[in-house]
Amino acid sequence: MPSNTLGLRAKSALALALACLVALVPAGLLGWKLLETVRYSFGEAFAENYTRLNRERIRAPISRDLALSMRLAGSEFTRQWLLDEENPDKWALFFREAEGYRQDFRDTSYFMASALSGHYYFNGADRDPGDQPRYTLDPEAPKDAWFFNTLKQAAPYNINVNPDVKLGTTRVWLNVLVMADGRRIGLAGTGLDLSDFLKRFIQTRPAGVTPMILDRNGAIQAHPDPDLISFGSTTLGGIAAHTLAEQLPDNRQHERLAQAMETASGAPDSVPRLTANLDGREQLLALAYIPELRWYLVTAVDLSVASLIRPAWLWGGLLAVALVLLVMLMGFALAVERILLRPLRDLRQSATAMSEGRYDLRLPSHGRDEIGDLTRAFERMAEQVKSHTGQLEARVEERTAKLQRANREMAQAQRQIQDSIDYASLIQRAILPDQRMAERLGLDYFVLWRPRDVVGGDFYLFRQDGEGCLLGVVDCAGHGVPGALMTMLAHAALDQAINSLGIEAPAALLSRADTILRERLQGTEAAQAIATHMDAGLVFVDQRRGLLRYAGARISLYHSDGRDVNAIKGGRRALGDRRLGRYEDSERPLDSSSTYYLVTDGYLDQSGGELGFGLGQSRFQDLIRTQAQRPMAEQSAALERALDDYRGDHDQRDDITVLAFRLDRTESANTD
Repeated sequence: MPSNTLGLRAKSALALALACLVALVPAGLLGWKLLETVRYSFGEAFAENYTRLNRERIRAPISRDLALSMRLAGSEFTRQWLLDEENPDKWALFFREAEGYRQDFRDTSYFMASALSGHYYFNGADRDPGDQPRYTLDPEAPKDAWFFNTLKQAAPYNINVNPDVKLGTTRVWLNVLVMADGRRIGLAGTGLDLSDFLKRFIQTRPAGVTPMILDRNGAIQAHPDPDLISFGSTTLGGIAAHTLAEQLPDNRQHERLAQAMETASGAPDSVPRLTANLDGREQLLALAYIPELRWYLVTAVDLSVASLIRPAWLWGGLLAVALVLLVMLMGFALAVERILLRPLRDLRQSATAMSEGRYDLRLPSHGRDEIGDLTRAFERMAEQVKSHTGQLEARVEERTAKLQRANREMAQAQRQIQDSIDYASLIQRAILPDQRMAERLGLDYFVLWRPRDVVGGDFYLFRQDGEGCLLGVVDCAGHGVPGALMTMLAHAALDQAINSLGIEAPAALLSRADTILRERLQGTEAAQAIATHMDAGLVFVDQRRGLLRYAGARISLYHSDGRDVNAIKGGRRALGDRRLGRYEDSERPLDSSSTYYLVTDGYLDQSGGELGFGLGQSRFQDLIRTQAQRPMAEQSAALERALDDYRGDHDQRDDITVLAFRLDRTESANTD
């Protein structure tokens, strides 16, 4: 061997060094992945513990003041004084007892507002106690709407972040109803100073951590950014100005947030977690529910900013890896020496001894010629394996390339189909009149709209003309994409009919829409190959005259006052049926004590129960009889819950729509 050729020991050491360098790349990637996993696990634990700690920090003071406020509102002195506010003896007893409560409140303040006189009393530590009203509440003043809206709420109390302009303070208000013989005679409670509240809860937070508080509707009640706080969201009515959901970029994250909120409220001791894009960065969100306050405590942790792993731990880990690699290198060198170099050295010494004529030495078990033959045999085998492997790899690469192209084409086609369906769903939802109905009907309606697929064949409509309004539901044949396309056609036909005839004659509108559909579908292959009929129900309500006019195509109008259930039947034939249908208006007086319901057959025909039969009209009528006098939001939840309970594990068979409303002539008069 020439002197300038590397020996086997040097070659093995060099090979090990190269192997270590090559191994460091995937090892580094795996280590980084492991580090990210550990940091995420630490982030989850930190977010959960931080949320639990803040929940207790918030619950304790507010729960205590809430309990004191409820005792003050339930005091017999309070009730007796509010019922006879001008009585000097009751006046003195109340303010003497209220002073004791004021000293026990955390903010050493309380308020009392009378629903009978409208007087508002407030006493705090920053001013001398007084027994005269600070001001009188005005039902026509928007700034006093919190008081009158709170009196209308079903809950015995609410907690609200709201600025009081007249008192010049912004507080977390605890508003508790004062009841006497079933009447709501006033509000009592206290307030926590918001600046001190935010300082304790919001401003003293670690880097990368954003704590916030949501009410039961998702409106933000506390946040490091004051511009995002929804002041008065629980008492001023309407839709909250700022919610956490509107800070998230897409509907899927909205749904995940809603599911986490439902999980937290269902199990108050749990802290569900989710990842979401907040402020343009992916953050870990942990939620905790405070049932006493009906608040959600949310902690958003930016894992890229929060200090979850100490740098000393990271450097210690890298040092440990370096030591392990050094030990491996030394161990490999020792193994090569003992396993390979020593036998080869012995073989060389034996060969040298034999060349010098010393034949009495015991040679190694493998002679020099055999090692050479083995080397050459391995070289030939390696060449053959290399050749076969090259051919096989070429074939595998060729087939893999074809498979990858096919997969890419399939994935692109699937994305295009899904994008089309999502876009169709967006368009379909855009035609639904939710905003107009909310502006006109307020809390006196609800809609249960549940397509079987992403898009469906059901839709509902609403038109208003002066004091009259038209409401209706339409159930097109089919569901999914075909049903959704039919809804576009039906919606256009009804729009054309309304534009030409107005909204006061539902039967004429159905007949006109039927004619338009037949003209558009006549002679087309689609009309012969698929079902193009559709059920519909239209009801015109004239609040000024107190009448209701209904016409339907295979859809009935149900109404119930909580005792009886009646139905106004629709025509026997659907729009676009093979045989022409006749539709007639049915006019009735508007019953302000009843709730009216339009329902498609998807709800009535939903299979379920032990035998898998449809829900049916009898069960539906029993259900609305028990719910007719309840608030509309509670009715909606009850109908949806009853449907899910009956359906059980059965699949949803069809698109489902229920439109309910409750109106009277009084509203119209007040509007005038």
